[in-house]
Amino acid sequence: MNEETARKMLLSACNMLYERKLTISAGGNMSVRLEDSILITPSGRNKGLLRAADMVKVSMDGDVIGSGKPSIETLMHLALYNANPRTNAIVHCHPLYCTVLAVKGEKVKSDLTPEGVLLLGDVPMVGYFTPGSKELVDAIASNASSMAMIMERHGAITQGTTLEEAYNRMEELEFQANLQILAGNAKGLPRSEIDKILGI
Repeated sequence: MNEETARKMLLSACNMLYERKLTISAGGNMSVRLEDSILITPSGRNKGLLRAADMVKVSMDGDVIGSGKPSIETLMHLALYNANPRTNAIVHCHPLYCTVLAVKGEKVKSDLTPEGVLLLGDVPMVGYFTPGSKELVDAIASNASSMAMIMERHGAITQGTTLEEAYNRMEELEFQANLQILAGNAKGLPRSEIDKILGI
């Protein structure tokens, strides 16, 4: 993907996340992988007011290429890219229902519906660490094989082979969190059915 196209796609994803209230004000950060660098949202900016030119280009070592101030959580993104060669996009935001569970310390049940099983897999709860800290980067990196995670008292993060896939996982993750809260003590699908779904 060339840089111009990546900038437009990242802007479109930010607009969708903002319009669907999956992120608010300056919360969250989103990125896409280029050939030997990434584009990431700028620090402290409202995701509904960004322009394509605002996205910050960063090397895989974390150095800014050109101008702009990248998200304080850039190293968290880079940790996932470096761990997963097939990951080409990452979405981190603070969706309301995911964050409700994150504040309560409850894992998201991704096995309430077939879609949750297929899109999310097991969703770990990463312990609380200060946003932007090395401790948080290390905690995320240790769960790099998970396509979706909840961060205690913080929010959610998803990754995908494409930006659309990472976005879809975030949308599905918030749906599952909302469903879980509304459904109360509903049981997940039986293991035999989960295995059947994963074999599709």
